[in-house]
Amino acid sequence: MAQDEAPRRPTPAEAWEILSAGNRRFVAGDPGHPNQDAERRHGLTAGQEPIAVIFGCSDSRLAAEIIFDVGLGDVFVIRTAGQVIDDAVLGTLEYAVDVLDIPLVVVLGHDSCGAVTAAVESYISGSMPPGFIRSLVERITPSVLAGRRRGVEDIDDFVAEHVDQTCDRLVDTSQSLARAVEQGRTAVVGLTYSLHEGTAQPGRVVGDLTI
Repeated sequence: MAQDEAPRRPTPAEAWEILSAGNRRFVAGDPGHPNQDAERRHGLTAGQEPIAVIFGCSDSRLAAEIIFDVGLGDVFVIRTAGQVIDDAVLGTLEYAVDVLDIPLVVVLGHDSCGAVTAAVESYISGSMPPGFIRSLVERITPSVLAGRRRGVEDIDDFVAEHVDQTCDRLVDTSQSLARAVEQGRTAVVGLTYSLHEGTAQPGRVVGDLTI
């Protein structure tokens, strides 16, 4: 490779395999803790080239860098309660895909999610929570309705439904993200994390993740 030639960016499938391998190490209790030393820190001062953007729930048990056994500069992380979408989330995702050229978008939910539980309980009771929590519930409610149409009753099944619906909404809402997926520059995958097992199970895939 010529000295001034930039290293090749991973494909969406290659980025997915890196995260999958990291999660397997984490589940096995044998993490490598890569890219967490002083040399890595110093090497990132000139810029960043993350392999994935992870849009996940704000839950304290859902630390992306730990779950996927990655380090500094490896993942670009966005977190909101219940991984709800707003303009700031969409703008951040578009920056990640179009400016940072990140090849993989991960939507990361988890079992026993409090935000999804609140949305389901609000649907059942017909009453909305106070303050800005109401905004979270309103943004999750379409996923609850989609789940109910499929006969879903278990909270964790609603969580998986919400992850899938969020993947679809991101691509439907953002023309920039839809274009990147169509061009094969990026792909979107939905994952549901098990708090007990530590595994991240794939759900919806938008784009090409074949190796």
